[in-house]
Amino acid sequence: MSDTDTPDTRTPAEIEADIKRRRETLAETLDELGVRVHPKTIVGDAKAKFAAQVDHTVGRAYVSANRLVSDVKGQLVTEEGAPRLERLVPAALVVVGVVGLLALSTRRRKG
Repeated sequence: MSDTDTPDTRTPAEIEADIKRRRETLAETLDELGVRVHPKTIVGDAKAKFAAQVDHTVGRAYVSANRLVSDVKGQLVTEEGAPRLERLVPAALVVVGVVGLLALSTRRRKG
């Protein structure tokens, strides 16, 4: 005989209590499903995922930028903090040249 073929030995009160317990469990499950599929919940979850992705991307960009600044600083400043003139002077000349070219090109467009 299988389990379904055996007679139920529970009392009517036990059966009613089991039915009540199962109804409450089912109601909780339905409430949870209702919350999960509610548009506000879906939008909130999407916003949270997007914010987490943005935070992750910004964090990685910050680390990369910080590393780049440290590398450049290491090239232009000694360990003691003194400027390395042999590297700063050529860099400054390049910056001045680029700014000068931009100023000339702007002047030519206006003229």
